[in-house]
Amino acid sequence: MEKLAAKEAIRSGKTYLGIELGSTRIKAVLIGDDYTPMASGSHEWENQLVDNIWTYSLEAIWGGIQDCYQDLVKDVKAKYEEELTTIGAIGFSAMMHGYMVFDKEGKILVPFRTWRNTITGEAADKLTELFQYNIPQRWSIAHLYQAILKGEEHVKDIDYMTTLEGYVHWMLTGERILGIGDCAGMFPIDGETKKYNQKMVDQFDALIAEKNFPWKLLDIMPKAGYAGEKAGVLTEAGAKLLDPTGKLQAGIPMCPPEGDAGTGMVATNSVDKRTCNVSAGTSAFAMVVLEEDLAKLHRELDMVTTPDGAPVAMAHCNNCTSDLNAWVGLFEQFLGAMNVTTDKNKLYETLYKEALKGDTDCGGLLSYNYFSGEHITHFEEGRPLFVRTPDSRFTLANFMRTHLFTSMGALKIGMDILKEENVSIDSVVGHGGLFKTEEVGQRFMAAAMGAPVTVMETAGEGGAWGCALLAAYMQTKAEGESLADFLSDKVFAGAKGITLAPKAEDVESFECFMKSYRAGLPIEAKAVELHK
Repeated sequence: MEKLAAKEAIRSGKTYLGIELGSTRIKAVLIGDDYTPMASGSHEWENQLVDNIWTYSLEAIWGGIQDCYQDLVKDVKAKYEEELTTIGAIGFSAMMHGYMVFDKEGKILVPFRTWRNTITGEAADKLTELFQYNIPQRWSIAHLYQAILKGEEHVKDIDYMTTLEGYVHWMLTGERILGIGDCAGMFPIDGETKKYNQKMVDQFDALIAEKNFPWKLLDIMPKAGYAGEKAGVLTEAGAKLLDPTGKLQAGIPMCPPEGDAGTGMVATNSVDKRTCNVSAGTSAFAMVVLEEDLAKLHRELDMVTTPDGAPVAMAHCNNCTSDLNAWVGLFEQFLGAMNVTTDKNKLYETLYKEALKGDTDCGGLLSYNYFSGEHITHFEEGRPLFVRTPDSRFTLANFMRTHLFTSMGALKIGMDILKEENVSIDSVVGHGGLFKTEEVGQRFMAAAMGAPVTVMETAGEGGAWGCALLAAYMQTKAEGESLADFLSDKVFAGAKGITLAPKAEDVESFECFMKSYRAGLPIEAKAVELHK
């Protein structure tokens, strides 16, 4: 968008804002009527392990959102000499799943329990058996039932249960609503009604009836919202909470808050049937929009939906690049000790490209990137681990190749299950930090997926851009225009990207690594057992 047009859009409020709370960064993206980013802001943050619970405090949540928004305001001012006082529509997104519960006064009852926790195994198993539907440990209903099984005192006082972006939206608008994509990460969705599965709701209420809680499940759950619907407006109190300077006006329409999986689908034009997107950063997940439900129950796969309610199979991995980043950080420390300075992007590029020179069998090296538990391989806890035999070929190329492959190892297992179900995929779009270095992550992901992978020029914008697009869709869609048509015809028409097909030698190398990966899982299990 040209500068004069952008200035007018900012003054008149013909802009759309998306803010996403990711695992390590909160990001804001402002777009105009051409749907391209005009300005952005960010705030770095990190979860804390408190009493063996991965959490973010409410102070960190609001401090981070406010700092991110002010960073955006500064960017708008610097680029366009304009004060940001109104916006056409706003959308919020965040890490899916987790457990945030509040009493009737709106007080949080226990610290936020994030998706990263693997503490609900008993509940997840029992609910999966009851529903005959996979309930992952991350899901809100698993956290709720685990708290009930443990006899936690707070449960009787619950008035509202939601996820992170649902909480933020509630505080800003007063509306208890959540996008259906993340509703599906709280409790199973009925594919026909596109609402919470009533049969399973009734089963759960009957399961806990003897507890005599003063609530039924639907009493405490957010309403399901759909892409294109209005989900309230920014209140006076909400405007001051988002912008304590008081310059942002109230009354701005807000779209249903959606999980990061949903915004990732939007940001990669992957909401139509037979499309897939792969997000690879701190965690990794592949989202495949299905033509029909899977034939069997698979504990390794989540069944969720697109932001407009279409069924999606998700292979979700708690771990992806954290261990890889830690090793890159070690090399950076070494360079510092040698008094050598280098750009971090250059360091990543150099190390990643070295992996392309590695041996087919990765030199016999093996690693597991499990900072936390990994449900696809049935681990409740994780221990980052690197293993080699005395006769292994311990080269930098093999070392980096091993760590890049293992960052996709659990995801590969999930995708192989979908192949067994004869799920067809026409296109895969990759986004996230793994793809920032040209070619390497994309090439290896194509080998893991067994399909061509496209990385678009817009891939770096991520979920914050995706929820800005959902806000724009709500305000600008034509009558009867589907989300898929809006994205394909208006947002991504003429979009540029690079597509890499799987190379035979990479597929062979990845399959060779996966044999070692599967065979070596008992080593990881022993590490968890011995190193508490």
